[in-house]
Amino acid sequence: MPPAPGDREARREDVSEAVWRVLADKGFGGLTLRAVAAAMGVSTGMLMHYFPTKRALLVHALDLLEKRTAERPRRPRPAAGLATVRAILLDILPLTPGDTARNRVWVGSWDLSLADDELAAEQAGRYERLRATIRPHLEAARELGELPATADPERLTATAVAFTHGLVVQALFDPAGFTAESQTALLDDFLASMAAATGA
Repeated sequence: MPPAPGDREARREDVSEAVWRVLADKGFGGLTLRAVAAAMGVSTGMLMHYFPTKRALLVHALDLLEKRTAERPRRPRPAAGLATVRAILLDILPLTPGDTARNRVWVGSWDLSLADDELAAEQAGRYERLRATIRPHLEAARELGELPATADPERLTATAVAFTHGLVVQALFDPAGFTAESQTALLDDFLASMAAATGA
């Protein structure tokens, strides 16, 4: 028997918490209806009232991951220009245990998204929204003289996102070689070289 509307809403947070625990512990490879049901202490049949298919569960997990990423604590945006670009990119990097866990889940989701056209389009949309967040600050940096007048904010935005996510992957695979301090230093070097290169 399906849950009543009120019960359904009351349990939705419980379901989301269980999905997140399984993701954090086992990644997307271990995210199954059985695993989530076990985390909640309920039957798989009860859980199927919320997620009739595994794909429905995966879509919810990606939505939950995006929501938690958006709601995480963020660094202050100190000023227009490169200082804010730096803060945005630092918020992406796995500099804390929580950031590392969230990035591991994101990276684990890529294989699923690549295998599903709809999920791939949604992931492409997430990247576009990230670039749209960064781009105005690079435009401001150009206006402020932090970048030369000939700098292309569109291209620099794509470069910055590519660099940062490449650093994320390296840090996940080699945390001893890419500590929080070294990641921060590499990002600072990148921003400095970007300004210098575009100036040349």
